[in-house]
Amino acid sequence: MVKPHKCPICGVETQNEQYRPFCSKHCADVDLGRWFNGSYAVKAEEMDEEDYEELEKEYLKAANKSSDE
Repeated sequence: MVKPHKCPICGVETQNEQYRPFCSKHCADVDLGRWFNGSYAVKAEEMDEEDYEELEKEYLKAANKSSDE
């Protein structure tokens, strides 16, 4: 038995498994288009030089620790 689910694009409740979690190819394509045009973006903070240096130090420390094991 297939559990009904709501399409995240149009909100229609469906049991269609072919395009899950979407209800149809159209809604799946709408979602894909949103990815392509950048609608789904994660905001990022700019890092300054000190942040990069700290990150590099932590990376090198972890790399050295794992090579010692």
